[in-house]
Amino acid sequence: MRWGQRALTGADTLRGGTQGYSWKGVGTAKVHTYTGKGTCWRRLCRNGLDLNTVTKNSASVTSLTKHQELHSRRLLEEQKVYTVAPEMPAMFDGMKLAAVATILYIIVRCLNLKSPTAPPDLTYQDTALNRFLLKSCPLLTKEYIPPLLWGKSGHLQTALYGKLGRVSSPHPTGLRKYLPMQDGATATFDLFEPLADHQSGADITMVICPGIGNHSEKHYIRTFVDHSQRQGYRCAVLNHLGALPNIELTSPRMFTYGCTWEFAAMVGYIKKMYPQTQLVVVGFSLGGNIVCKFLGENRANQERVLCCVSVCQGYSALRAEETFLQWDQCRRFYNFLMADNMKKIILSHRVSLFGGGSPKMVDADLRRLYTATSLMQIDDNIMRKFHGYSSLKEYYEKESCVHYIHNVNVPLLLVNSADDPLVHESLLTIPRTLAEKKENVIFALTLHGGHLGFFEGAVLFPQPLTWMDKVIVGYANTICQWEKQKPACQSQGAHAAETKCSDSTS
Repeated sequence: MRWGQRALTGADTLRGGTQGYSWKGVGTAKVHTYTGKGTCWRRLCRNGLDLNTVTKNSASVTSLTKHQELHSRRLLEEQKVYTVAPEMPAMFDGMKLAAVATILYIIVRCLNLKSPTAPPDLTYQDTALNRFLLKSCPLLTKEYIPPLLWGKSGHLQTALYGKLGRVSSPHPTGLRKYLPMQDGATATFDLFEPLADHQSGADITMVICPGIGNHSEKHYIRTFVDHSQRQGYRCAVLNHLGALPNIELTSPRMFTYGCTWEFAAMVGYIKKMYPQTQLVVVGFSLGGNIVCKFLGENRANQERVLCCVSVCQGYSALRAEETFLQWDQCRRFYNFLMADNMKKIILSHRVSLFGGGSPKMVDADLRRLYTATSLMQIDDNIMRKFHGYSSLKEYYEKESCVHYIHNVNVPLLLVNSADDPLVHESLLTIPRTLAEKKENVIFALTLHGGHLGFFEGAVLFPQPLTWMDKVIVGYANTICQWEKQKPACQSQGAHAAETKCSDSTS
């Protein structure tokens, strides 16, 4: 005799001689084949079922002998076939779907895709000038729409600004000016002449102060300067002391958080060289702190100034100190990156700052610099000593514009972003409170934009010109238009003047 087996599914027909059999059941089963004396018997056996699951379709079937049945049972037990349950593939598919759903959820959360777009949240007093501004500068009241796929993430907006600056940035041509300072330092700034006539017909110069460790060669500065030139503005851009890699320091001092000396020297040069020009003051990030502090330090600094725009500054270094050590919004990580950049700038001037027997710096300060992991450590060990402050607290209090900005009386636009990972939301009470108290101040808080990002675009690729660039120039244009028609407004009665000025359009 010869025994064999195979797996069957479905309703197979079993044959034994000339008689037909059918199998009743589902799933996978075994078939045993018995060959002897010209007659073939096939017996269907299911795992876990009785052998007699085969029914006769015609007459009756002669039962197997006891020996054959016992032999069949033994063979079945020895050669069991184990199969994967039909539920397993479905379970694996479910796990894959769950993994994909989890990844998509993380992407949606990180990119903040569910966040809506909205106009800036404005805080201001109801005055004729502010009504005129909001009517003539529509960017302040329209939706700011960032790129759909990534523009709602403050981290990506900030990272793109930090890495690329801007997309397809132009290369404006200017002249570099060198200004000797009383302490032996040499301030530098780049001067760019306008490429068209200003719409008001006036001579207007934008005096610009970049962010921390930045200068006129940064992409976001070049983009803004080119746009301003085409709108008829002359531009003067301060290069922070020590920020340019190819310009050596001429004294043991470099730029600090709130030192206004170099910016004041640049503004004084512009006023002297262009006696007919009027000024629009612009500051980005740390530069925003410097320009607001400069205007508030002395009322004479506001002469011939039409307006001031500050973008993405923190207003108080003392209040920001604690938030910069928190991991919320990865602020501690950004702190480390900025500290590392500052260390590179300082070490590139180590000979000027630490050599030559400088009384302010010693070798111990240099050793502490190498181990610093935050801006606060660098400020405490290095920066405050440039101006002789006895403590970090004193340095932050004296260098922050929060103690001076209330003295600014020219039109002032303060711009911040709610998703700026560097500026904690608690710091935004400063500009909001100021705008509620002073009628010359407008505080604009966008929902998105990151830190100096404010990219615009449809889906993926941003536009070369940002919302920030356009809103600064638009605000300045509106102020210039207001100043041009102001004498006509002021020559009428108070009520008529307010009606005429507020109803004017650009």
